[in-house]
Amino acid sequence: MSDVIHALAFIVVFGALFLSIIIAEAFYWRRKGRPDAYNFKETLANITTGGLYKVVDGIAVALFIQFFYDYVRGFGLQYETSDELLSVLFLFLATDFFFYIYHFSTHKVRWLWAIHVTHHSSKIMNFSTALRQNFLMDLNFGWVVWWLPLALIGFEKNWTLIAIELSLAYQFFLHTEMVDRLGVFEKLFNTPSHHRVHHGCKPEQIDTNFGGVLIIWDRLFGTFVDERSVGEIEYGLTSRQPTSLNPLRLNLDEFFQMFKDVIFYRDLKIFYKAPNYVEEHYSADPERVYEVDRIKPAMKDC
Repeated sequence: MSDVIHALAFIVVFGALFLSIIIAEAFYWRRKGRPDAYNFKETLANITTGGLYKVVDGIAVALFIQFFYDYVRGFGLQYETSDELLSVLFLFLATDFFFYIYHFSTHKVRWLWAIHVTHHSSKIMNFSTALRQNFLMDLNFGWVVWWLPLALIGFEKNWTLIAIELSLAYQFFLHTEMVDRLGVFEKLFNTPSHHRVHHGCKPEQIDTNFGGVLIIWDRLFGTFVDERSVGEIEYGLTSRQPTSLNPLRLNLDEFFQMFKDVIFYRDLKIFYKAPNYVEEHYSADPERVYEVDRIKPAMKDC
């Protein structure tokens, strides 16, 4: 029970900090003559989805994720070092690298994208967009892609949790148009400039800049795109852009659409194939505006 209380206390403290920053940014843009940079109803929806996510996340970590972590750690490398500085550096690099793998996976696997899509569904970029998360994130077990390798290496659970939370806290500050380019800092670290590209929906921006704190993984693996090369950025989704700001619909609509596609096309591969697999393999309408009696599933390969 104490773990749950600690998790909720953490949410309250950081929640107050993030809300203060959001309010300050909204006032900044209003004074700059850009009141459209914040939409009250959308901001409220973002805060609500973020609150739902962090409450479920805190409870999930306290009730089962940490026990899973300790159990898996017993079968791993049991990494230990007497050099504390080296250990902290290794933990930081490993946490950031496996976040890159996890984040990349959320864009490439429909099961994971159906949850992550909530975060990309806003057509506005501001600090409140960072909170636009899906409360199912811990319940679809995508986090295993990030947590499992760290457990197998053998990092101590509490230090891993701190590293992950600090990574996510840093990423909050990437969601803004207030900050322009940051010079040499852009070479190594993820910045608002890099992350704005990631949230864009133009073809040249899709599936780019997956980094958490560092941008070096994108540079190494060929997923980096410089903001200066894409021109004006348009935020949002390429299809099924939400028309509702109901927090539950923002969380659940695409998840239910995935199951509808599986049932309609009778194809379990939809769960683990790319998000656009149905459009490409079955020539489906991206908006899924189909009549069940009129459209029949295409023949599947054996």
